[in-house]
Amino acid sequence: MNILFVCTGNTCRSPMAEAILAARDITGIEVRSAGIYAMDGGEISKNALMVLENARIHSNHVSSSLNEQMLEWADIVLTMTASHKQLIIHAFPEIATKVSMYKEFATPLDIQDVSDPYGGDLHTYEKTFQELHTLTDELVKKLRGDI
Repeated sequence: MNILFVCTGNTCRSPMAEAILAARDITGIEVRSAGIYAMDGGEISKNALMVLENARIHSNHVSSSLNEQMLEWADIVLTMTASHKQLIIHAFPEIATKVSMYKEFATPLDIQDVSDPYGGDLHTYEKTFQELHTLTDELVKKLRGDI
């Protein structure tokens, strides 16, 4: 199964989500991330990288701009916000059935945006990391059929 995480610039939330899920090393799961307004080849934010390193999660992330090939590759597209979801569905209505907000997919009773740490201090990034870590726990349970 191919899972694509999408945020705005592909430097904070989606690369952290990608790294957290990839670190689970689940057979049959391939994960990538992209940004709706990302520049190809950019670096992960310093605080996002520091939070991942503190959790002993490896990342050699380089930002990618969302494109049609990525969307075709993905079996599931998980966005960080409702506006990301809407933009993707508006631009690519043929893939609407595989696009969900991350919280909507992982925890259907909590349909909110994932908090954006962009420009925040390390503590702000840690809070977003914990939010993504918890969502990933729920996602893995759902993928394994435990919920």
